[in-house]
Amino acid sequence: MIENLKKLKVGKVIADPKMSNYTTYKVGGNAIALVYPNDIKSLIKLLTYLKNNNVKYKILGNGSNLIFSDNKYEGVLIKLSEFDKLDIDDTIVTVGAGYNLIKLSLKVAKLGLAGLEFASGIPGTIGGAVFMNAGAYKSDMGYIVSEVKVLTPNLEIKTMYNKDLDFHYRTSFLQKHPDYICLEAKLVLKHGDANSIMEIISDRKQRRLLTQPLEYPSAGSVFRNPENDFAGRLIEELGYKGKHIGGAYVSEKHANFIINKNNATASDVRNLINEIKDKVKEKYDIELKIEQEFVD
Repeated sequence: MIENLKKLKVGKVIADPKMSNYTTYKVGGNAIALVYPNDIKSLIKLLTYLKNNNVKYKILGNGSNLIFSDNKYEGVLIKLSEFDKLDIDDTIVTVGAGYNLIKLSLKVAKLGLAGLEFASGIPGTIGGAVFMNAGAYKSDMGYIVSEVKVLTPNLEIKTMYNKDLDFHYRTSFLQKHPDYICLEAKLVLKHGDANSIMEIISDRKQRRLLTQPLEYPSAGSVFRNPENDFAGRLIEELGYKGKHIGGAYVSEKHANFIINKNNATASDVRNLINEIKDKVKEKYDIELKIEQEFVD
């Protein structure tokens, strides 16, 4: 398989990658291979090979919302890091799926473009952010994405517009149709004052440092907030702050964060998430939705 992937000459191929090196939880077993396609043509060539040979595959962003298992992922992972072109034309930002979201939010802020401040603390890629409809501070990608260039399951390039993308709280058309791959997004921002925007970003960063366990590997909020409530409040009320399974702990700083405090395994993280979900259901009859994706 590795030799065949290298023969395709579609980009860098890493054999037997450890998922702990490519996810923010720093857990997970190995995969068969990780491929960095050079461009869209290379991606199509790679996907054609994988589909023709019935090889399982997954697109990997920053790994900030994925929890692989401790077992081997019997498939190929694809990272779109080379898809990082950026074009800024007045308030219109056209950006590749592999571009870093935090980097972009800081770049446009310094140019005096407002609308992406909410993303300054979200450790993902543009493609992952569109897929998840990443958001914070009462805003999300759905407010600023005007269109997205995607690769369809038939490996055709197509433009989808905001109305087609079905953006809702932490979800989108792409999340419900993972065979569609985000290649590039067009964002519409607004003119603003660079100093004021940077001040907002700075204040929020300070608040995150005080309230979130950023010193440990995690994947941000574990559960979506239920309507008119906060997942963190429910978990804290259960007395789960500091609770742990193996090396995975519920953060003392923020109960909706699980941290890899002491060489946690993927099973430790998953078991703790599932236990919390069950306990909240049992006590409050609330079905918490997990923001992160379990990958086997």
